Amino acid sequence: MKLTVVGAGAWGSALAGAFCDRHSVTLWAREPEIRRALRDRRENPRFLPGQRLPETLHVGDDFETAVAGAELLLIATPIAGLRPTLRRLRDAHVLRPLLWACKGLEAETAKLPHQIVAEELGAQLPCGALSGPSFAEEVARGLPTAVTLAANDTAFGQRTACALHSPRFRIYANEDLPGVEVGGAVKNIMAIATGVCDGLGLGLNARAALITRGLAEIARFGVALGGQTQTFMGLAGMGDLILTCTGDLSRNRRVGLELAAGKTLSQILLDLGHVAEGVSTTREVARLASQLAIEMPITQAVDAILYRDEPALSAVDKLLNRDPKSEES
Repeated sequence: MKLTVVGAGAWGSALAGAFCDRHSVTLWAREPEIRRALRDRRENPRFLPGQRLPETLHVGDDFETAVAGAELLLIATPIAGLRPTLRRLRDAHVLRPLLWACKGLEAETAKLPHQIVAEELGAQLPCGALSGPSFAEEVARGLPTAVTLAANDTAFGQRTACALHSPRFRIYANEDLPGVEVGGAVKNIMAIATGVCDGLGLGLNARAALITRGLAEIARFGVALGGQTQTFMGLAGMGDLILTCTGDLSRNRRVGLELAAGKTLSQILLDLGHVAEGVSTTREVARLASQLAIEMPITQAVDAILYRDEPALSAVDKLLNRDPKSEES
């Protein structure tokens, strides 16, 4: 298969390298200096330093040329870059089956990726989300990983999952596109919360409780947006949540740790050097949950810390002093 990956951040670079064994893969980066490094050094020194990419990986210079010959497109930009990329594809008259690896809700619109794709390229285009517990660095190193591919077309999803599947990068087909997208988006908020919890030294008991209650919030929100409850017990739900909340490679968890240390959000993001999708997603999820009357106290606490200057310890105290309820609520 001829596959083009659009977006050469850490995740796009890792995915492109992972699929090179069985497919003809082209990786397109917006930044000329990254394209040069990929071509000359077989490395992405900015986003994936120290990880050598396969010699068989093609590096595209021109966007239109890179996407024109593809049988399948994989968009690996941050969520903020999804709509602009889709518009470039539309303007170039390139309508191909596509996947996206971004996780989050679009700023200002609170729309999920599949809704953005439908608006820009039409609802009939075979497409889907690649999501699940996966750190780019480990995928690039060839360590075993399992993810979910959820598509708007069952046959396309199963066929594509089978084509991209490998022993070290296992892909499971799924039909619950909104559920998989919500799981991938909201777990980043919970990772920020867990980072705050760990940064304040609240202990492993508190971390376990936070992750568990966070999963309940994700499921409530996801079902309200059309997802299926069982999805949140799988790779794109519980699996991704556990990894992002506990793994030292998690950018969103790192944001929470730094917030607990008293750093400002602007300084944290500057030091991070990468996109932490949970930061922008928190605002949209909190706003949409409020509109839909969905109870999401952890999300609201993170939103208060990020956007209303609530001290981390004060936000945690409010969570701890909530009235007791049944576990199902």
